[in-house]
Amino acid sequence: MAGEKDLETLLKTMKPKHIPGDYVFCVINSIEGIDLNAIVMLFKEEEATTIILKKELAESLNLEYTSVMAWITLTIHSSLEAVGLTAAFSNALSQEDISCNVVAAYYHDHIFVDQKDSSKAMEILNRFSK
Repeated sequence: MAGEKDLETLLKTMKPKHIPGDYVFCVINSIEGIDLNAIVMLFKEEEATTIILKKELAESLNLEYTSVMAWITLTIHSSLEAVGLTAAFSNALSQEDISCNVVAAYYHDHIFVDQKDSSKAMEILNRFSK
């Protein structure tokens, strides 16, 4: 099933949803000893592997992190071929001095913002559907 490609439709119906919890980005050299089912995202880069997981799990595994993030999912099924969605919401967030880290998966776009900015980010993202 293909996702939505029309930018206007995407923006008006993206319906951001805040996923409860504190999330962190950690760098690991080995996945050994880490339950893959507990990881939100894993991406293997040339230098190392990055994982996103709940802060509590990272602490229990003695993993280092630099920021505590909030996770916001855009609930519309966006196409991987859609043009402009990331630019539109990241620009709106940047105008309010909110940094965002975006993970595009098959069905949805996921936005990670500093935990302190989560309410403001949700407010900004919800403006698109008005």
